Amino acid sequence: MSTPLVSVENVTKSFPVQSGGLWSRSTDSVHAVDGVSLEIESGQTMGLVGETGCGKSTLARCIARLYDLTSGRVVFDGRDITTLNRREMREVRRDVQMIFQDPYGSLNPRRRVGSIIGDPFTIQGLGSGKEIKVKVQELMERVGLNPEHYNRFPAEFSGGQRQRIGVARALALRPKFIICDEPVSALDVSIQAQIINLLIDLQDDFGLTYLFITHDLSVVRHVSDRIAVMYLGQVVEVADAEDLFETTRHPYTRSLLSALPDPDPDIADSQRRIVLVGDLPTPTNPPSGCRFHTRCPKARHDCVVTIPTLEPVLGDGPAHCTACFHPLAVGEDLTLSTPAIEDSEILTAQPALTSASSAAESGPKSAATRGGESQ
Repeated sequence: MSTPLVSVENVTKSFPVQSGGLWSRSTDSVHAVDGVSLEIESGQTMGLVGETGCGKSTLARCIARLYDLTSGRVVFDGRDITTLNRREMREVRRDVQMIFQDPYGSLNPRRRVGSIIGDPFTIQGLGSGKEIKVKVQELMERVGLNPEHYNRFPAEFSGGQRQRIGVARALALRPKFIICDEPVSALDVSIQAQIINLLIDLQDDFGLTYLFITHDLSVVRHVSDRIAVMYLGQVVEVADAEDLFETTRHPYTRSLLSALPDPDPDIADSQRRIVLVGDLPTPTNPPSGCRFHTRCPKARHDCVVTIPTLEPVLGDGPAHCTACFHPLAVGEDLTLSTPAIEDSEILTAQPALTSASSAAESGPKSAATRGGESQ
């Protein structure tokens, strides 16, 4: 098996937050990303989906080393980039670029477009002023912008055109890996299709590798080779795109897919949408065990006290991994399931057992951790 271009190994990122009154302050931590491991093959698109606040963008910034990691490591093209300093990361930046979500906020309104797109060449010391101008105009034409608009300001462009500017900037140094952080969520539907098709064409032309973050499941199915589903800072299921849609294992993934509309009105009328109860728990004090157990229709006692391992289930191959003790069988109707835990078993206290260590721990010891309140 070939070595992945990007390898994310047990990455954790926590942010300290102050809590308490004026005279008594304590420091808590927001566990934005908690023990995430992923592999992205060269030339592949890895889709990353999940609710707002589940840690998708934080994980992307950790991979790009815009955030320092709390623990874990990131390996890019066989090189561990976890602890590289700013000067050492400059070399890596040639191959790792990012397209940001907001085409308005990601561009400096006081600078001309030619300077914005030309910044990578200037920072890396590649070419003189005239050479950079030629390269920038070539990039603008490649992403569908008029090269004659080189001296315009971002405010003179539409939202879709601004996102094309962001794509051109990311493409400038011919990187190997581009992180697309919800690149079309702020755009109209018609413009979304144009940007997505542009990204696909660029991938075919330059052999790019993408991490594609989005809320739109239909989009991620269209562009992705593999898809990872995140919930509250952890990956709960990862599989090839078609396999994830056809053989969904995790209840959370199934609930996300149930929100997809079907173009066939007869099928749409017969579909039963799975509505999850409650909001996403706080990442400051996440639930024990499986973090989805507070909202899961299939929750059982082992989900409350033990952390499931991301691994193949129900005979799936090694490419399809699920973190669930009670995965869904093919054709199983999740709307008919009901949780089998009492309110007193819905915990928010840490720590919980890992599935690997649960065999060595007895049931009475796990019961000692019971307490807390219902979500």
